[in-house]
Amino acid sequence: MKYLKTEIMVGIFMLLGIIAACVLALQVAGLVLNSKAELYTVYAKFENIGSLRLRAPVRIGGVAIGRVTAINLDGESLTPVVSIGIEKKFDKISSESKASIQTSGIIGEQYIAITPGFYDEDLGTTYLKNGDYITDTGSAVVLEDLISKFLFNSSQDAEKSKASAAETTTDSNTDSTKE
Repeated sequence: MKYLKTEIMVGIFMLLGIIAACVLALQVAGLVLNSKAELYTVYAKFENIGSLRLRAPVRIGGVAIGRVTAINLDGESLTPVVSIGIEKKFDKISSESKASIQTSGIIGEQYIAITPGFYDEDLGTTYLKNGDYITDTGSAVVLEDLISKFLFNSSQDAEKSKASAAETTTDSNTDSTKE
């Protein structure tokens, strides 16, 4: 009985610590979206989405403005269509903006970066609204493709340098025999 009150307090403290750690882990992982925020949805077609995942952040200049809400395949063109949920407070994004898939660091997560486009009513540009498509898109850069291009180009460069070295050697040998 003497230690019962202390044990109960320690138990409550531990329980609160575990709950706080779980909430923190969910927020760090990006699994908790501010449910109070109102969103509008825009769509973007990409040639290659790489390893883009649901709930991936959408950023302008590094500031999170929304999340990827769905990834589907267009039935006609067979290209990926990404649904982007943007918070309503960011309603001044021009329809001329560009959406590209970027990577955080070398092996980090992928996210959608929106580069704001110009806005001019006289030229007919508008702000993005619910259901619009972002037409200017940049697909994901796949690291494996870059490595294979680098290796392929390196092997071609090595072959060319060997061939030019052989030609130089042959040319110098013929020049010395002419003298």
